Parts: sequence; structure tokens; C-alpha cells
Amino acid sequence: MKTTIQLLVVIICCVLFTTPASGAQQSVVPGRVSEELNYADWTTIQEAYIKASNTGADDLFGSAVIMSGDTVVIGAPHEDSNATGVNGNQSNNSAPDSGAAYVFVRNGTNWIQQAYLKASNTDAEDSFGYSLDIDGDTLVVGAWYEDSNATGVNGNQSDNSVSEAGAAYVFVRDGTNWSQQAYLKASNPEAYDFFGVTVDIAGDTIVVGAYVESSSATGVDGNQADNSTSYAGAAYVFVRVGTTWSQQAYLKASNTDAVDLFGFSLNIAGDTIVVGAPGEDSSATGVNGNQTDNSVTSAGAAYVFVRVGTTWSQQAYLKASNTDAFDLFGFSLDIADDTLVVGARGESSSASGVTGNQADNSVTDAGAAYVFVRSGTTWSQQAYLKASNPDVEDMFGYAIATEDDTLVVGAWHEDSNATGVNGNQSDNSVTDAGAAYLFMRSGTNWSQQAYLKASNTDAGDLFGGVTSVAIAGNRIVVGAGGESSNATGVNGNPADNSLSTAGAAYVFFSGTIQSNRYTVITDCAPVLGGFMLEWIATNEMYSVVKWSPNLVTIPFTNLSPALPYPQNSFTDTVHGIDNTCFYRVELQP
Repeated sequence: MKTTIQLLVVIICCVLFTTPASGAQQSVVPGRVSEELNYADWTTIQEAYIKASNTGADDLFGSAVIMSGDTVVIGAPHEDSNATGVNGNQSNNSAPDSGAAYVFVRNGTNWIQQAYLKASNTDAEDSFGYSLDIDGDTLVVGAWYEDSNATGVNGNQSDNSVSEAGAAYVFVRDGTNWSQQAYLKASNPEAYDFFGVTVDIAGDTIVVGAYVESSSATGVDGNQADNSTSYAGAAYVFVRVGTTWSQQAYLKASNTDAVDLFGFSLNIAGDTIVVGAPGEDSSATGVNGNQTDNSVTSAGAAYVFVRVGTTWSQQAYLKASNTDAFDLFGFSLDIADDTLVVGARGESSSASGVTGNQADNSVTDAGAAYVFVRSGTTWSQQAYLKASNPDVEDMFGYAIATEDDTLVVGAWHEDSNATGVNGNQSDNSVTDAGAAYLFMRSGTNWSQQAYLKASNTDAGDLFGGVTSVAIAGNRIVVGAGGESSNATGVNGNPADNSLSTAGAAYVFFSGTIQSNRYTVITDCAPVLGGFMLEWIATNEMYSVVKWSPNLVTIPFTNLSPALPYPQNSFTDTVHGIDNTCFYRVELQP
């Protein structure tokens, strides 16, 4: 699902000309440097504001987001069209809450919509697009309210006699063309199992969660027929050979119990699957503790499974280091190689930052995230992460995404009125606006690198909610299913909030671009008659200074001619000191 990026030679330097008057407060907008930062600190900017091509009220576009390479897919589980398949008619809203998924691709810094996807059996209230994941050219989309009584792969979609059993749909891309490859159902579909509430893919393996499945089985491939353990939950593993999918395994917790909600979250990396059970009740802490004492209601747990050949087995049983009732550890999770991050959106400590005091539970539902690492077959907790501004009911840990040494955590009920990156966290005047937090690891040490907000922060936008954060290389996408503008497409007008909970998604660029086309700006300062920039020149390469007024609606344009090596400075005499603008220096052969 994730791609490692090797190149690291670009830094975008953002220069703010305007200086606030004494005592004035400087606002923060996408890509704008706040008063306390300088250009050398600035490494995260908003690159795009994405809306559906058929924006509609209550569509919840952005409730699920995922990214792989230069492709972003965004779910809108309450979209209403009756279209089926790929690029159908978006204008007939006769199938309420049937759901849709939208594929966007990037060329440089420009994003465009590539496809509009619907289920092959679109029906009202199926919620297609509630969950999704992509790996390369294969996409899986969950529809947890789908009603057919089919079992297995490519069964009969037309008999809707099993309410909200759930389904998942596999799409593949050939060039720029998408088509549906498979229709997946549980091997034991039952009404209200919600198969498809979570989905994930790695290569030719898909795992699908059904957190309300009720069998009493434990472990791998147990008896599916005894539905005596309500809401215990299950996960189903499917594999592809050629273009044919089949179910490989049926996973249950090692301590299956009622209302554990196993399968509410899940993720796969290679031959490792992790499944969250936020309703699990044991009092254990750490790794492989005692599973039998159910005295801590809804503390939560996570279960690690590994595959050898075609055989799956449980490798670890993970709990928080500060297990407590209703913490919901396992509500979200993500794994990359041997690093696993687990969210506990109900955790209530007053700690902030990294590895703070876990014992003071005075901030109800502030939320936390826990980093685990694996050495060989042994897991251990590496870090305990909190928001830099923990507050009551922020629910930090509601969404998690990790890749290599980078981690993004969503807090969909965070309330600050900040916009953009690293704004003021202390004004909680915008209820449930939401936020996301970027952490990075150096060695074994984690630190928060950025605090992300929407460019059009508003109450109830739920920025960073559900499965609404994703990361690939140097880009982060954050969804806001409650956002209400009537804009369509990419970088439209966010100011008209006339379509309640239409939803939106925001793409941020962080750190270094996946290219060696740009160089590092080493200095920038006002000089007599303009603004001077210096950079690292490269032998046999020309340098072109580029300029943009806001990065969001107007792309970079050339400011200088091609400057031959070894020239490494340029003075902008065009734009005055009252402009807010951005520079970068492109290298050309």
C-alpha cells in the first residue's frame, strides 16, 4: 500500500513579506509562515483543496481517504446517484446514501479527477465508499450496509435479503482506465455484520473487517456457524492469483467475547495483518498480557497475525501501557514494515507531546496514540503520543496513517479556529472543526513536526475523522466529511457553505518533493529595491526562480530567466513588500 521515496533534494522556501504591526496578530493561511517561524522552519504547505465533481449536501465526501504514489481516492458514502460501475451518470440522485468513490491523480503539483466509481449493484443506503484502500493499480472499496445474501467472490448481487451484511468491491486500473475486478462477500454473511466497515490491501492480499460478526470462534479458520457471541467481530483475508480472488483465511481474536468489535480497524503490510478490537475488556497492559480478566470495559486491544506460506497465526496481543475503561485502544491503527501505531480516541490523560504522564485522567476523551515496534517476532511499545494541545473530547487518535518514520494522527473533534499549518492552537471557538498532527521519528525518538488545519476551518467540519488521513511519500491527505462548501473539483471556492456536510479533502506537501528538480534556498531577505534569494547552484544546471501568490489557486510562474551555473542569487524587484508570496528554485538541464 505504501511506497518508499528515496530522493530528498528539494525544499520549498516560503517567504512572508508582510510584518505585523506591534501587538498585531498574524493570521495563518495555507502555506503562510506564522509570526514565530522563519523560512528555514517551514516544510509543510497545503497543496490542494479537493471536492467531488458532483458535490451534494450530506454526501460526506472525505469521510475516507487513501493515497498511493500520485493517486488519491476519496470516499463519499452518502452520495446519492443511481449510477453503476465507472464514470456513470452523476446527476440522478435517486439512490440516497448509495455512496461513491473518486479517484484523483497528480501531475507535478496539479491534481485532476481520473474516475468516478460506483458499485456494480448500486442501491440506496449501501454506503459504498465508507472504507477504501489502494495499492498501485488495485483499489478496494467497502460498502458496509450492502444487503445481498451472496457468499464468497462474485456471487449473486441481486438478492437483498440480508440487511446490512456488507460487501467489498475490487477495482483495477489499466493505464488511466478503471474497471471492477471482483465483488467480495463474507463466507458467513449475516444481517448487520457490517462486512466492509474496514478494508485494506497489500499486493495481492485484501483483508476486510466485519466488526459486528457474532461467531464464538477463536483464532484462525474456526467454526463460523455459532452466532452466540454478539458483536464479537471477525476479519476475512482474500488473495488474488492472476485476476481471480478467493478467501484464504477467517480471523478471530484469541479471546473472542461479546461486543469486542474485532475488525473495527485493520491494516496489512506484507505478511502481517493487525486487527483492532476497541470494545475488548481485559485489564492487561503491554504485549501478550493476561486476556482473561474482563474488568476494564472497552479498554480495547489489537491483534497481530502473520502469514507463513498460506497459513496465518496470531503473533501478538497488544494493549495500551495505561489500559483504562472506555479508552477504545484499537479504534484506529496502521502498520508500516515493523512499526505499528494504534489509536485510542477515548484515552483521557492530560499529557501533551511524546511520552508524557499517562496517569492523570482529567481530560476525558482527549485521545492518544501508541507506537509499537517489532524486532524479529517480538513487539514492544516505543512511544506514547499525545496532541500538542490536548483537550476534552478532541479524540486524538480517531484516524492514523504511518509510513517509514512519518506518522499522521487525526483529532476530528479538535476545536481551534486556526487555519493551515502550525497556527494558533489555543482558541477553541470552532467546535469540532478537527485537526491533524504530523510526527516524525529520528532513530527511536518521535517529535511533532506540524499541526495541520483546513484552509477554511469551520465548526463541524470533522477534519481528520474516521479513516480520513493518509500519507504517501511527502504528501499527506486529510478528509473533512463535515465540510460544507458548494465547490466542485480541485481548488474551488471554499467560502460558500451552502451544502451542509458535502465534505472535502486537503492535500499537504511536507518536507522534500519526490524529485530532484528543485534545490535548497539557503537565504532570503529584503534588500534595497526588492527581495533577494540565494540557493545552492548545481554544476551543468540552470536555475529558474519561480513565484506564486498563494500556492492553492494559482500555480508557480517563472520569475527569472534560466540562470547559468554558478549564479546562485536573484533579486525580485517586481513584487512589493506588502505581498504574501512563495518562491522555489527549479533546476533545468
